[in-house]
Amino acid sequence: MSDLDPQRQAIIAEAKTWIGTRFHHMASLKGAGCDCLGLIYGVYRAVGLVGEIKIPFYRPDQFRHRSEETYLAGLLEYGHEVDCPEPGDIALFKYGRLYWHGGIVVEWPKLIHAFADRGEVCWGDGENGRLAQHRPVKFLSAF
Repeated sequence: MSDLDPQRQAIIAEAKTWIGTRFHHMASLKGAGCDCLGLIYGVYRAVGLVGEIKIPFYRPDQFRHRSEETYLAGLLEYGHEVDCPEPGDIALFKYGRLYWHGGIVVEWPKLIHAFADRGEVCWGDGENGRLAQHRPVKFLSAF
């Protein structure tokens, strides 16, 4: 990973420091609490890829009741879809009707995400286990 772009290295290094942060809906504070969007926002903010953003309220179960791809649309304001993720990119998984759970790619399929089922920020496997469960996934990059 030493030949990675320095910003990508910074994203991975920062994401690792969030591991163990408790899951908390709509939060984005390392060591205190975050959800999957809060993790992505907090890490990207810490490395200087985004500034302060006012994230609108969203229900934790919005993927069950809505059809507007607000999470995906919001991320697309800061990046674009890619076919093959690189370290530091985002993997966005479809839950219910929406692309509603994201994580930071370390080296696909390995990623770091805030997983409600585990109650904390942890390592994940984007192709196997409970996270993947044959879910469609989109990859987004800020680069």
